[in-house]
Amino acid sequence: MTEPLNPFPAEHDDHSHAPDDFTHLGMNADAGMMTRTVMDRRRLLGLGALGVAALTGGALLGGPALAGGGRPPLPPGGMPPGGPGGGPGGQGDAATVQSANGECSTLPTETQGPYPADGSGASGQTLNILDDSGIVRRDLTRSLGTGNRVSGVPLTLTMRLVDVDTNCTPLAGYVVYIWACTPGGEYSLYSQNIVQEDYLRGAQVTDANGEVTFQTIFPGCYAGRWPHIHFEVYANLAAAVKGNVDQNVLLVSQLALPEAECRAVYADSRYSGSVRNLNSLSLSSDMVFRDGVKAQTPVMVGSVQGGYQASLMVGLKN
Repeated sequence: MTEPLNPFPAEHDDHSHAPDDFTHLGMNADAGMMTRTVMDRRRLLGLGALGVAALTGGALLGGPALAGGGRPPLPPGGMPPGGPGGGPGGQGDAATVQSANGECSTLPTETQGPYPADGSGASGQTLNILDDSGIVRRDLTRSLGTGNRVSGVPLTLTMRLVDVDTNCTPLAGYVVYIWACTPGGEYSLYSQNIVQEDYLRGAQVTDANGEVTFQTIFPGCYAGRWPHIHFEVYANLAAAVKGNVDQNVLLVSQLALPEAECRAVYADSRYSGSVRNLNSLSLSSDMVFRDGVKAQTPVMVGSVQGGYQASLMVGLKN
């Protein structure tokens, strides 16, 4: 289901103004452009190739999206084999490593699932949205290819990357890529009904505090999996553009959404079927989270009416 209305204020949509669009320049240019003022964006775009070079350091990283936002063909029926979020579980909380001061810890490695669009060839596909212009974005509710928006309860997710080896020092310049399902349990680019959409996917570069923030919606609950958000961490933009190939990714994991907030959200009519699916699940039986979930559960505040804010610290060992 798509909605023309943006659940977030216009000032949070980094790509809502056509004159400021910087299409097909790649992720590195996207990140450089987002640090500049609107007037500076227009000035750089007016410089053509020179402006692009200023953003990318002299070279474009990654190729453009297919014309018209198109994608490589999917198997018959539009859905790859295997269920959403399939694959073995991860290491569990027992495998996490704490900092010397005990204030942060690593997160378990988990399955990427079959719908990552990170170039890894999951489910026989090689989709890589990470080399598309526009993928570096805060607002994930709009499809870059079609402009359609997905409707759901607003969720602002902040993740802070820190180094466990140096007592939780912030990690700046890293890239976090997240993706999640719709209220109906579908994944953009893969599920048959939304194969032409690419919302609920996006990347951000960590700031000086090691933080990234995404504005998205609370995902639905489909049969067989506890409500979750997938994410990957890369060392820098150049690594992220290549996607999750040849051990290029630093961490693949998932966030587990707290049950109380899930039940509150799933009373919303847009999440039809989620309560029924949730009632048949538990964290102790989930194929991914059953071996430990404490480190992967964000702190959440907010309400269905006003939206939720979630935060999580992600420790990495360098």
